[in-house]
Amino acid sequence: QVSVLYFARSAELAGLRCETLSVPRQITSLQLWEEIVRVHPRLAVIRDQVVFAVRQEYVLLGDQLLVLQPGDEVAIIPPISGG
Repeated sequence: QVSVLYFARSAELAGLRCETLSVPRQITSLQLWEEIVRVHPRLAVIRDQVVFAVRQEYVLLGDQLLVLQPGDEVAIIPPISGG
């Protein structure tokens, strides 16, 4: 189980700021995203803009294999617009 933290637009789309999800211990970042979208389908609209932070390290969606430990934090960081 990992803690998933949602920020900004991802929190709006998911309807919450954090939750605990059960995911495989070894999973690619893209597979992890797909698991999260399965739970929160509305997040699919930000797929091409989102970045993960796993244990406070940025991870792009793709083939990168993540080895997750119970209690790890996965942050969903959507694009942040500024002016």
